[in-house]
Amino acid sequence: MRKFDTSRVAVLACALSAALLASAPDRAFADAGFQDWIAKFETTAAKSGISRSTYRAAFAGVTEPDPQVLEKARFQPEFKDTIWDYMDNRVNEISAGEGQARRQQLKPWLDKIEARFGVDRDVLLAIWSMESDYGRVLERQDVVRSVPRSLATLAYQDPKRGKYARSQLIAALKMLQDRDVSVKGLTGSWAGAMGHTQFIPTSYLLYQADMDGNGHADIWTSVPDALATSANLLKKNGWQTGKTWGYEVMLPSAGAASLAGKSMSLSAWAQKGFVRASGGRFASPGDRATLMLPAGTNGPAFLMTKNFYVIKAYNNADKYALAVGHLADLIAGGAPFVQDWPRGYKPLSMAERYEVQKHLTTHGLYDGKIDGKIGSTSKNAIMAYQRGAGMEADGNASKALLEMMRKR
Repeated sequence: MRKFDTSRVAVLACALSAALLASAPDRAFADAGFQDWIAKFETTAAKSGISRSTYRAAFAGVTEPDPQVLEKARFQPEFKDTIWDYMDNRVNEISAGEGQARRQQLKPWLDKIEARFGVDRDVLLAIWSMESDYGRVLERQDVVRSVPRSLATLAYQDPKRGKYARSQLIAALKMLQDRDVSVKGLTGSWAGAMGHTQFIPTSYLLYQADMDGNGHADIWTSVPDALATSANLLKKNGWQTGKTWGYEVMLPSAGAASLAGKSMSLSAWAQKGFVRASGGRFASPGDRATLMLPAGTNGPAFLMTKNFYVIKAYNNADKYALAVGHLADLIAGGAPFVQDWPRGYKPLSMAERYEVQKHLTTHGLYDGKIDGKIGSTSKNAIMAYQRGAGMEADGNASKALLEMMRKR
């Protein structure tokens, strides 16, 4: 019988262990580091008045960072999409039609919210649509996640958002300690935005409004509370009751574009030849307005009044505020913009966008949700289809693309 060389086996075992550690990802080390961060942050939380029991309840069972948080943090459509892609995906016949139905359904509550806060109901409905697709996002397990875990992940792994995440985490812990919400109910987006109208924790603490009178501002399950909390935010940031967010206007001359970014009274703009694209006069001609050209001189032009900038207190992006304002107008029965966006192609209706995604799925190029929203996944699939069809791979959901799909 051959005798084992135990010393050689030990050396081989050590070498194999070292090789495995060297080739394995840093996940084990990252997890240990994350747990160490959570343990150390408890001292910071305690200095802000967070009890040991609240803190440990918030992080019970949390052992590693949320891997999807940083991935989602890298893509923010407000800053990456073209203005027309951003608007087409959010302001359309589907979102406006549902807003009108909700307007009718929630009329008693909207009457009370408008009377209390003085904020236009259609703006609140548009925010609800933009923030959570009228609450549908809250039903998606791939979107909704633990707020403490998400914020701890950002604080631990995202230097750019670390300060933000730490302050929001303290605020979220205060919400738990004050029994505004349970640990299980403290859910939100990758950045900690919560409920039907997506409030970050510090904003929730500042603007929470208990509209249904049950003693808690429940923005997760009470639509009246969520809309009232949004109304309170807008009111406290200077919302002007009974006034618009802005006007689509016609540029009086090519040289007028040089006035973009300038602010003056609406009457002064009128004297320079600016008129409403849809006709009629400016209301409150003494109000100041700023000229904005989101797509340059070939697209719609706008005079933005104070309420436009109040909407930006919700999300500091021009695209967002414009989408909220325009969707609110459509919900109220208004018309689309007079001047179209300079897309360079003929756009599709939402029903036709659904059809494009179904064609892409049939061809094995798309496995996402059939929702009519042409985001990066849909665009990549469209480009793959266009290359296969000998078309220019521009990723646009155009009439030409759909006609090609119907023929093949």
